[in-house]
Amino acid sequence: MDHVFIVNPAAGNGKKNLAGILASLHQRIRRVPTFRYRLYETREKRDATAYIRNYCKEHNAPVRFYACGGDGTLNEVVNGVAPFPQASVSVYPCGSGNDYVKYYGGAEPFLRMDDLIDGEEISVDLLRVDDLYAVNIINFGFDTRVAMTMDKVRRNPLFGGKRAYLTGVVHAVLTARKNRCRVWVDGQPLNPVAEKDGTVRNHPLMLLCTVANGQYVGGEYRCAPYSVNDDGQADVCLVQPVSVPQFVDLVGLYRDGQHLVSPKFKEIVHYMRGKHIQVRAEKGFAFSLDGEIVKRDSFDIDVLPKALRLCVPRSALMQKNVKQKGVCPDVK
Repeated sequence: MDHVFIVNPAAGNGKKNLAGILASLHQRIRRVPTFRYRLYETREKRDATAYIRNYCKEHNAPVRFYACGGDGTLNEVVNGVAPFPQASVSVYPCGSGNDYVKYYGGAEPFLRMDDLIDGEEISVDLLRVDDLYAVNIINFGFDTRVAMTMDKVRRNPLFGGKRAYLTGVVHAVLTARKNRCRVWVDGQPLNPVAEKDGTVRNHPLMLLCTVANGQYVGGEYRCAPYSVNDDGQADVCLVQPVSVPQFVDLVGLYRDGQHLVSPKFKEIVHYMRGKHIQVRAEKGFAFSLDGEIVKRDSFDIDVLPKALRLCVPRSALMQKNVKQKGVCPDVK
C-alpha cells in the first residue's frame, strides 16, 4: 500500500507540525526500512481534494491518504478520496479543533505515528450534498453564522485558535437567533406545528440544526451525543429560537451533550434519525459542511452507508468500543 501524507501548513502550528511529522516518519523508516511514503503540502483551499483526485486517476494501487491538519483538511481529503475505491483515509489531527477524532476519544492515539500507520481500516458513513461530502457534521442556522465568524478570526491571536468558536458564538447570539428554514427527515417534518384543521406544517423558524455523523463540533460542543458513525443514519437535531437569557442558561448543557435529555430543552428541541434530509430556506442561506461554508438555500443530504474506509489506531477503537453509548430518548 502507498502512504501519502497531506499536510496543511496553515493548520495549527504549521512549521512545528511539519517538523514533527517528518521526524516521526524518519523514525518509522529506521524501524521499518521497507516503509515508503509521499508528502504533499497544500497551497490553498481545496488543493488537497484536487491533488488526491489526480493521484487516484493515475494510480490504481491501494493507497491511504493521511489528513495532517484540522477538520477542514480532513474534509478536503475525504472529498478527494470518496469517488475512488482503491483509496482510504486516516488523520493526523494537528489543527485547532480536531472534532471528528473526538468520537474515538481524542487526538492522542492518532498522533502516535506507528499506531496510526499500523491501525485498523474500518468502514464509516458519509454525508453527501450533491457532489460534496462530509464525514463529521453538516450544520446550519446559528452554527453556520458561528463558522463564518470563525473563518474570519481563526488566525487572530486574541479571538482565534481554540477561542474562535466562542468568538463565533458570541457574535451569532447577537445576530442569528432566528433563522428561517424548514427541515424534513425521510419525508417527515422535523419541527411540526399542528393547525386548527388538523393539518401539520413545518415551522419556519429555528435557532440551529445539526445533521451528524460524528458527535462533536466547534472543539468541545457535543452536538450529537448518540450518533454512531457507521449505522447508516444521520442524527438530526433542531433547536427552536430562544432568548439571550435562555441561550446563556442552556449553552453549557448543549456543550456537554445534555440537550436531548435535559428538561430545560424539552419544549424547544426536535430530534430524529434518518437517511434523507431535505432543507428549504430563503435566498442567501448557507450551511457548514465539516466547517466549510457552502452558500445554498435549498439542498438535500443523503447518508452513504459505510462509504469510506478509515484507518483508526487500535487503541482508539478500543476507547470507542468501551465508551458508554446510551439509547436516545424520544424527544421529538
